Amino acid sequence: MNTGKWIVTLFAGIALPLGASSEALTEVDEIVERANLAAYYSGEDGRSEARMMIEDSQGRRQLRQFTVLRRNEEPGGDQDYMVFFSRPSDVRGTVFLVAKHMDRDDDRWLYLPGLDLVRRISASDKRTSFVGSHFYYEDVSGRNPALDEHRLVETTDAHYVLESTPRDPAAVEFVRYVTRVDRETFLPMKTEYYDGQDRVYRVMEVAQVEDVQGYPTATRSLISMPLEGGSTLMEFRSIEYDVGLPEDIFSERYLRQPPTRWLQRDGG
Repeated sequence: MNTGKWIVTLFAGIALPLGASSEALTEVDEIVERANLAAYYSGEDGRSEARMMIEDSQGRRQLRQFTVLRRNEEPGGDQDYMVFFSRPSDVRGTVFLVAKHMDRDDDRWLYLPGLDLVRRISASDKRTSFVGSHFYYEDVSGRNPALDEHRLVETTDAHYVLESTPRDPAAVEFVRYVTRVDRETFLPMKTEYYDGQDRVYRVMEVAQVEDVQGYPTATRSLISMPLEGGSTLMEFRSIEYDVGLPEDIFSERYLRQPPTRWLQRDGG
């Protein structure tokens, strides 16, 4: 199965309008495909501002503030992402670029302005911390569902409950994960990751959904770590879809020279 990329995301949007048909589906491939579109492909492109509050196991907090640009090559297909950090001062000017591919690993680069260095993020590092948060680099563009086996384990009044297991267990830190997909919107609302002792060690939840230009959109998401403690809350604002982002800004050139016009509200 190759159904694109999905799972609760940093930059989730929902493709279906609120109030869409809730007639139960029975094919897991169709549910996974629609969840992928719901989570990642609202509009032809998008721009949003975000604030990330990171709290470690000791209760210490760090703030990250940034702007996200996204462009689809086609619905359910390849995409480009850029994340421009503006706060705090020690990360200002840092830029993360993702070229998302459906047929191979995503390409990822991180620009560090203090060193004037562009660092390529290797595929082996994709499930490591994204700028000190509890999100992973892979969460930005989503995990390819073709890497996992999926099955529908339950359909409730509100959710499809899916269980996913990795095709290559040695490549990941989890043994399985369980996702609750909203039946109306197909947004993955909650994902629980299990370790080798069948303990939930990582939970991703959507805390708030708003309608943006007809696209129901996740505007608050939380990742928590039940075993080790700590969490990261992500909040989005000033979300815009179909802003007309040009293809050429998603390139290494714009890591060092951010496209200022497109980082401003109503920049198009």
